[in-house]
Amino acid sequence: MKLRKLMGTGGFTLVEIMIVIAIMGLLAAVAIPNFIRARERAQINACIANLKQIDGAKTLWALDSGAGSTATPTWADLVSGYIKKQPTCPAGGTYTIGNTSVDPTCTEANHVLP
Repeated sequence: MKLRKLMGTGGFTLVEIMIVIAIMGLLAAVAIPNFIRARERAQINACIANLKQIDGAKTLWALDSGAGSTATPTWADLVSGYIKKQPTCPAGGTYTIGNTSVDPTCTEANHVLP
């Protein structure tokens, strides 16, 4: 009788383990989409910061070179003296500088200057 009493006191029942697994699954179902959205939002914010940097460099280039509103700088013009290195989109898009009268753009959706 003593042996039976010792064996029955340790461990978890199957129902208890299933409840814990169900709670963990519920928490994962709520947390994972939030992490994905936060990552996407961080990429958009970083891309917008890059676009602002390109726009500022383009404006300074136009002021220094005396270029008009239809002049379009190249990456060599901007990287040489106004930007340390050519920025890259964290989501894999590519940047188009455009002329000095338009905002720079990114090929990724929602990556637009406000």
